[in-house]
Amino acid sequence: MDPSKLSSSHLHLGVFALTLALLSAQGCALTSGAPASIATIPPQQSAVSPQTEGDETPVVKPVAKPKPVAMGQASWYGPGFTGKKTASGEIFDDGKFTAAHKTLPLGSAVKVTNLSNGKSVKVAINDRGPYAGNRIIDLSRAAARAIGMIDDGVIEVRIDPLDNVVD
Repeated sequence: MDPSKLSSSHLHLGVFALTLALLSAQGCALTSGAPASIATIPPQQSAVSPQTEGDETPVVKPVAKPKPVAMGQASWYGPGFTGKKTASGEIFDDGKFTAAHKTLPLGSAVKVTNLSNGKSVKVAINDRGPYAGNRIIDLSRAAARAIGMIDDGVIEVRIDPLDNVVD
């Protein structure tokens, strides 16, 4: 067929078909192979955040360990408070793994580690305090016993946040 006799609609149709074929081939090349899910990326690597439409540069964020809420002095309480209402409204029981903290949300959970012996305990924040000295947390008698601080009274601790509430 003589190219001079082709109509412009035939040329447009040909260009469209060629463009469609090229885009299809490019799309297949870009999506071949399944991408790794964030759950399968080891902690020492970085996770790629989702891209917004039109953004061609992935944002890489390093995976970081949660920082401790605080490090400082801890004490324990129980005698004289058992049976009384805590700031959360529940009745204090020195046999449960609970603690008082000035600012952490009531109902949140933390891990408290005794820095002198490495023992740790998970506690629920159910009260406000401590109000003595430079202490950062007051533990129930059960929690204090679990980390070996009953005889010491006041010790150095590290407080780490937990994702769930401790029962």
